[in-house]
Amino acid sequence: MKEFFIVSYSYTGHTHQIAQAIHTLTGGDWCEIYPWQPYPMAFPELLEQVRKEVQTGYHPRLLSGTSNAKPYSVIFVGSPNWCGSIAPPLASWLAKNDLSGKIILPFYSHCGGVPCNFHREIARLCPRADVRKELGILENLGTDLPGILRDWLNQNGLQSLSDAYTGNQYKEIIEKENNQSCVLTIRNNSACSGLE
Repeated sequence: MKEFFIVSYSYTGHTHQIAQAIHTLTGGDWCEIYPWQPYPMAFPELLEQVRKEVQTGYHPRLLSGTSNAKPYSVIFVGSPNWCGSIAPPLASWLAKNDLSGKIILPFYSHCGGVPCNFHREIARLCPRADVRKELGILENLGTDLPGILRDWLNQNGLQSLSDAYTGNQYKEIIEKENNQSCVLTIRNNSACSGLE
């Protein structure tokens, strides 16, 4: 059985950055999910659509190509916090996959708006999974992302991964990824990216 799988939906790129850092850390397989019908680019239309989808529990159709989570024991799942909830594309993926017996580690990006409880929502969608403590990251990523991820992994019983995420060993992994045109770069324990 493979160990780590990362599934994420990102609208602006902020959740993508967190998922990329987790991917680099774990070496796990990573799948980004996309709704069949893209969301509006204009904020007022986006907000109206998201509110309706969250209130009704709508699960949008996803583009095909999403990997199967069956062979993995630990699943990292992430999305933006939309209206205090999981983004509907991630809720759709969770509802369509049997994650019984899996460890699920939820993460989300947010701008400090409406508080959310991803743990509760994911536990409702995946009642036979072991849903662990969630991680919320402010969208500006001006924080110490490596330290935050290290603490989160420790809190969730993944100490061995946390140990690998420190010092030169981690910097070498990042530099290797940068040579392959990665979005996220980490230098001297600070995150910087071309995405805003």
